[in-house]
This record gives sequence, C-alpha cells and structure tokens, in this order.
Amino acid sequence: MATKPDHIADANLGNWVERYAPVSMRPYLQLARYDRPIGFWLLAIPCWAGIAMARLDQSWQWTDLKFAVLFGVGALAMRGAGCTYNDILDRDLDAQVTRTASRPLASGALSLRQGFGFLALQIFVGALVWLSLPGVAKWIALAALPLVALYPLMKRITWWPQAWLGLTFNWGALVAYAVIAGQISASALLLFTGLALWTLGYDTIYAHQDREDDALIGVKSTARLFGKSSKWAIGLIYFLALSLLFIAGSIEAESLAPSLQKPALYAVVLSTGLLAMNLANQAFSTNFDDPDQCLLVFKSNRTAGVSYVALLSLGPILLQTLIEMQS
Repeated sequence: MATKPDHIADANLGNWVERYAPVSMRPYLQLARYDRPIGFWLLAIPCWAGIAMARLDQSWQWTDLKFAVLFGVGALAMRGAGCTYNDILDRDLDAQVTRTASRPLASGALSLRQGFGFLALQIFVGALVWLSLPGVAKWIALAALPLVALYPLMKRITWWPQAWLGLTFNWGALVAYAVIAGQISASALLLFTGLALWTLGYDTIYAHQDREDDALIGVKSTARLFGKSSKWAIGLIYFLALSLLFIAGSIEAESLAPSLQKPALYAVVLSTGLLAMNLANQAFSTNFDDPDQCLLVFKSNRTAGVSYVALLSLGPILLQTLIEMQS
C-alpha cells in the first residue's frame, strides 16, 4: 500500500490530520496520535465506566456529565503526553520497526527539543483537569504517575508490558469512581482489575503486529510470550476480565436499596453479556499472523467499551422504569 511521505504507518490514509491540519502542526498531532484516536477512547472509557459503576442506583447527574467531559479532555491530554513521552524514550527503537519508523521523532520530522516542549504543553492541560477533581480523587490520580513514568521501560525488562499498560490505562476507573463515591470500594477495585485484564488482552492483539520486528531488536511482549498459544491465552484473560467485571457490578448492585438491586443487576448482566460476545469473537476469530486484522480487532474495542458503559449507565433507570410501568 502506497503511503504519503508524512503518513504514519498504522494510521488510516486520508485521516483528518493529513487532510485538514496545517502542515506545521501535523508532526505534533501525529506524535500525540490524533490521527489514531482509538487510544483516547480506550483511556476515557475506564473513567466513564467508573462513573457508571458508582451511579448504578440512579441516572447520571449534571455534575457527572461535567466530570465525564473533564475525563474526556484529560484522556486527550494525557494519552497524547504519554505517547510523546514514550516516543522520546523509544525514538531509537522505533526507527528499527517498520510500523513505527515513520513516527515524528524516529523519522526526524520533530527534534527532541520540540518533543519535550510539546510534552510540557500537554502535561499542563492535564494538570488543569487534575485541579478540577475533588480532594480524594486528586490523590488517587497522583498515585498513577509512577505507572505512567515506568511504562515505556517495561518492554525492555519484562515479557508483560501489556499488563503494566493495563494498570496504567485503567487507573482512571478508580479516580472516576472516587469522584462520585468519595472513596474506593471493593467493586471499584474489581472493576479496575477487570478492565486492566481487558487491556492486557486487546494490547496483546495489537502487539502481534510487531512480533517479528520486536524479536529482531529484542523487545519483549505478551504477543511474543504467548506465540502460537495466543488464542487460548487471550481467551482465558478475557474470561477472567469478564468474570471480575460481572462480580464488581453484582457487589455494587447488592449494596443498593432492595428496590434498586434487580434493575442494577439486569444492567450488569446486559453490559457484560454484550461485551462477552465481542471479546469471545476477538479471542477466537482473530488471525494473529495478519497485522491488518489485528489492528482492526484492536480498534473494535472502542465500540465494545462504549456499549458496555452505555448499558451500565442507562440500564438501571430504564429497567426500573419498565418495572414500575408493569406493577
């Protein structure tokens, strides 16, 4: 497939950055992955899931919507900052991998100094979002900084960098839950763990794109670790993830008033059931030797995640309304 000189290998040809962004801004937007927005969604979805879990007893409030938007802005800023930081550290490795060699720092489209300046700008935006959080949530958010700082190093020292990414990417679920509930509960911890396992699974699928290049340059990944057993390994990971998400929702539902427990539990069943169908298809229908299919399957997690949050959020109030209408 022919590519443009300033095209990033795993971005869609003709994406909005290439079509509409000023030429001088394109390398910065590509560095922050604005031409590949799936990561923004996958960082924001756990935050919205945390709000939904904490609101199983009722529909969202206007303040919840305000925080949902704030978490969306934070996901844009911090995902971009994380990618920029990752590319600063990995610029030499990226230059040796076919899929990443065209990234702005690896290709020389941006200098290291420009990369650091852009990183500072994105961190500043993220800090403004952090200042808008309630006190308890602020401290929980700060606890994620070591995870973020160490993530780019994990593929050099462990076969499980995707597991570390799971912890990092889903920390927002704990922060968002604390924003609503003012504390961290057992259900919030189970939600976080289930989402982290989900990330471990889908990022292993993503890592299969680079399996051969990673082997040549000595980069570790669960894709290389699982190898030909990836189908069953990812299937098991997804089964554990779904089990924990269901248990988390069930515990949260049981903590509600008796009249609210059944609608909340129905919402948990529906949301995890629909997600289970998607994840089972990912695990057992993906050709892990086909990089293009791996990328498409990875991107499908946006729809799966949004559907999960929507059913978890809207299910209780809709089901409660139906029950009241029938009584």
